[in-house]
Amino acid sequence: MFIANPIYDVVFKYLMEDKDVAILILSEILQQNVVDLEFKPQEAIGKVGEPHLFTIYRMDFSAKIQLPNQQFKQVLIEIQKAKFHTDILRFRNYLGMQYSNKENAVVEQSEGKEIKHALPIHSIYFLGHRLDHIQTPIVQVKRAYWDGITGEPILQREEFIESLTHDSIVIQIPQLRKEMRTDLERLLSVFDQSYVVSHDKHILDIDDEKIPDKFRKVVRRLIQANSEEQVRQNMNLEDEYLEDLQAQERQVLKAKEETAQAKRQTEQERQRAEQADQRAEEEKQRAEQEKQRAEQEKQRAEQADQRAEQADQRAEQERLRAEEFRELLKKHGIKPKE
Repeated sequence: MFIANPIYDVVFKYLMEDKDVAILILSEILQQNVVDLEFKPQEAIGKVGEPHLFTIYRMDFSAKIQLPNQQFKQVLIEIQKAKFHTDILRFRNYLGMQYSNKENAVVEQSEGKEIKHALPIHSIYFLGHRLDHIQTPIVQVKRAYWDGITGEPILQREEFIESLTHDSIVIQIPQLRKEMRTDLERLLSVFDQSYVVSHDKHILDIDDEKIPDKFRKVVRRLIQANSEEQVRQNMNLEDEYLEDLQAQERQVLKAKEETAQAKRQTEQERQRAEQADQRAEEEKQRAEQEKQRAEQEKQRAEQADQRAEQADQRAEQERLRAEEFRELLKKHGIKPKE
């Protein structure tokens, strides 16, 4: 069965703009009973003519969720779909915008007064690339409370904590497998890029027999998207913009690599210069040591000459004394012994 490829932003938008389909998909991903949705304004979505914004597509919903105790809670669901692994900072920026947006709140009446509560945030990330270390296609990040003293779990929930922290779900589209074990995997199989038809990457050829009946409306919506001429034209535009982005990214990576290589060469030259300076300094030190040794040898030679001269002087004095002594003996008529 041929369906439009929802990895494209225009198809994903077409899919999620159907409220019933969006409720169905979000309920299955969150594993919670979403009973109503309100579409939030999408100010940060990329627009035609702004290719630098096409790396991330974002949708926000204010959702009413029915709890197991039949009570309800209101939450903000943020979906971000990214094409490149370099989009992490944009994720952080968008998430920061959600926390700082004063409109992301619900107003309740209490004792005749209006009280505004910040909406808890659920983030869902559809990634068009693989994570570095995790292979599972669906990663759930859930908060838990523990007693910091005893280490025991805390079951109660506090608005303060719930408003400042959030749960996340990360879906790695390239890690989706044809061996599906859960209904969620069967639902997400409509994103599996291994089903791309050989002649047109805008279309997936899925095995509809593996899709549970409860997800049929999702499939029907994607079949309908495949028949929409405007949707197909916008997919072509996305391809063109992405090709431009990828070309720009390659140029940026090439420039970065050239800069890094130039830095490495400069560093190598600096190290070689330092080594040459060190060798010159060592040679200078050795020459200084040789000079010092030569000076010491000269001093020793001079000292030896001085000692020899002193010895000659002592010998001459001894000879003179001996001569004087012989003369004295001769004068007194004493013949000196030989």
